[in-house]
Amino acid sequence: MHTSPASDQPPLAAGSGNDETWRIRRTAADLDRLGETESIFALGNGWVGWRGVLDEGAPCAMPGSYLNGFHERRPISYPEEGYAFPQASDTVVSAPNAALIRLWVDDEPLDVRTGTLRTHERVLDLRAGVLRRETEWISPAGRGVRIRSTRLVSLPRRPVAAVRYEVEPLDAPVELRVCSDLLANERVPERSDDPRAASVITDPLTAEARRATGLDGVLVHRTERSGQRVAVAVSHLVDAPDTMATSGDCTPDRVRLAVTGRLYPGQRLRLTKFAAYECAPVDGTPADELADLVAAEADAARADGFDALLADQRATLDSAWRTADVLLDGDPELQQAIRFATFHLLQAGRPDGDRTIPAKGLTGNGYDGHVLWDTESYVLPVLTYVAPTVARSALRWRHAHLPEARDRAAELRLAGATFPWRTIGGRECSGYWPAGTAALHVNADIADAVLRYLAATGDERFLADAGLELLVETARLWHGFGHWSDTGTFHLHGVTGPDEYAALVNDNVFTNLMARRNLSGAADAAERHPDLAERLGVDPAEVAGWRAAADAVFVPYDRKRGVHQQAAGFTEQPEWDFANTGEDDYPLLLHYPYLELYRKQVVKQADLVLAMLRCPGEFTADEKARNVAYYEARTVRDSSLSASAQAVLAAEVGHLDLAYDLFAESVLQDLQDLGDKTADGLHLASLAGSWLALVQGFGGLRDDRGVLSFDPRLPRRVDRLAFSLRWRGHRLRVTLTHDEARYELPDAEADDGIEVWHHGEPLRVTAAGPVLRPMPPVPDAGPEPKSPPGRRPARRSAGD
Repeated sequence: MHTSPASDQPPLAAGSGNDETWRIRRTAADLDRLGETESIFALGNGWVGWRGVLDEGAPCAMPGSYLNGFHERRPISYPEEGYAFPQASDTVVSAPNAALIRLWVDDEPLDVRTGTLRTHERVLDLRAGVLRRETEWISPAGRGVRIRSTRLVSLPRRPVAAVRYEVEPLDAPVELRVCSDLLANERVPERSDDPRAASVITDPLTAEARRATGLDGVLVHRTERSGQRVAVAVSHLVDAPDTMATSGDCTPDRVRLAVTGRLYPGQRLRLTKFAAYECAPVDGTPADELADLVAAEADAARADGFDALLADQRATLDSAWRTADVLLDGDPELQQAIRFATFHLLQAGRPDGDRTIPAKGLTGNGYDGHVLWDTESYVLPVLTYVAPTVARSALRWRHAHLPEARDRAAELRLAGATFPWRTIGGRECSGYWPAGTAALHVNADIADAVLRYLAATGDERFLADAGLELLVETARLWHGFGHWSDTGTFHLHGVTGPDEYAALVNDNVFTNLMARRNLSGAADAAERHPDLAERLGVDPAEVAGWRAAADAVFVPYDRKRGVHQQAAGFTEQPEWDFANTGEDDYPLLLHYPYLELYRKQVVKQADLVLAMLRCPGEFTADEKARNVAYYEARTVRDSSLSASAQAVLAAEVGHLDLAYDLFAESVLQDLQDLGDKTADGLHLASLAGSWLALVQGFGGLRDDRGVLSFDPRLPRRVDRLAFSLRWRGHRLRVTLTHDEARYELPDAEADDGIEVWHHGEPLRVTAAGPVLRPMPPVPDAGPEPKSPPGRRPARRSAGD
């Protein structure tokens, strides 16, 4: 048998000193929140994702072993058909699960719900990028064992994941049976109590090939309708006394390695499993070749050893954290939470492979594993500044699916490209067209992400290969979809904005302003690169048409109330009866018909407020203040996307306590399961939004003009805020206190520098040293805007 090094596993606290803000701990007390814990402890690398299920696989709320983009198709049925209704949807399915290691002690299965659980602790180490577990368990028959495990999904090695599992007797000899499984078609429970829950396909994988030799094995399966093939290999190292033996078996859906025998006090069994995952189209790589590929990857990982994987993981994260870490002095709980949020963003995508980031990442099957507008509107604005190559890969994925977007536009009798509201494989998967097909703003969201990435990186190659074409095709959509009024204004009618309690509205401000940015950005790019534009069939007349439309976009404004209308006529609709809406009536979509929601002034999530965040130059300071107050009173935050955008604008207009409490709600969304949906997977957009709340809210970052502008102001609870951004090849470090702002380029070489703005003052930051500026006093913003009854975020701004 293979043997592993004799070094002991590190203690749970190793790797991060004594700073608990780098760790997430859960103990036996959390066993009643298994689904939430499994999502929080999920590990991934943008290609492979393992939910944080216990090693032995039970108890378990929802198993999950995911590959980015791996899915099955299922039909959509409608009571009444309509033209261009999507006929099928994509649903994420689990690849064969290689994380499982089951244990029997004197023929009794280890189950933390039975016997006596003396200790049980699991720790997600955010610096080491591993999940560690330590358990002491006494079986119902009185036999005691100690289990330690360390699990990782390799960030630098795309196909590879691994787990090291150790068992020791506590005080008497025990007969052990340890079974390391690679299992396909695990049973996934189906939730029917919430329309947002995922659909579950039973036995989605069909076996194609299997092999098991010694301590190694491979399974190859395919999906029937999506035409995908997946191969997973496992390779083991076993370090055990001579009293123990290994055996194996292989079925179409399972490869098992068993280690059995007697273990005495002072002895230890260590089993280390290395896994490798790949998938390909069924008409692409043959099954045998794919099996050989993953077997070679698993063997190579085993040859390098688990300690080498740990070292590489730590080195990769050390490099990433230099830019991504945010220091938040004054609130240790939220310091831990923002590091947790950033960690999951870092492991959600990859710089290679041109893959995107689903709404739940690879942490669960919520939203059917679909990619939504969340990615471009919340996640990519963060990754553009902390991991720009990952943002580029996600945008390249959109470009790769441009053919499907063009086909969808043609089907809808529109120009250019229409990207899907929900998808995995590039086709529209939303069966509810008022909140799907009509939500055309997703196309402007993609263009916005392209423009931000280009401004931050100056990546001309990306512009030539993908960026310009994305801008051109989305601009063509808006130019063809909009219409001109008799008064010479340009309108977008019959659309749905970010607020899903309003649908098929006219001139949604967010959509209109984002379309303006899309049209202007495409025109600017085409004029700067006429040769590239000409290859895409763009001529000066088309560019002139885009500019004319952008300049004439209509923005509805209620002069009587002194606020912008979320959409034309919104402020004249009936008010929602908040006085007779109880706490148990939220979220409203589960207790009220859309007919009632759509015609009232009630906002599910930031919409007009999000428009002010994305397009700040379109509003005056007074307009922002009045808009914030008006829409705060009508926004119920039934979406996890809302709090962060509201936080940014609350901070900008001077309501720092409210902003801080909204930030806390966003960053604690999953750690405290505020929406009772974390079991289905993490809310990556909310986690990304918490970074935006800090950097754009309290850091005052704005980037809509192609330059970095900062108007920082700190809430009372924060003593110091420090963060880094990538801009044009530099790492800009910003450190803020209540008295001073510090801007520096810690990695810059001589005579190298960038321009930033601080409260309207242009600054040149170079390698010569930091630039310091005073923090001006925060103007008195007046009374805090009123939230709907019972909907203000929990107060912690005063130190609660």
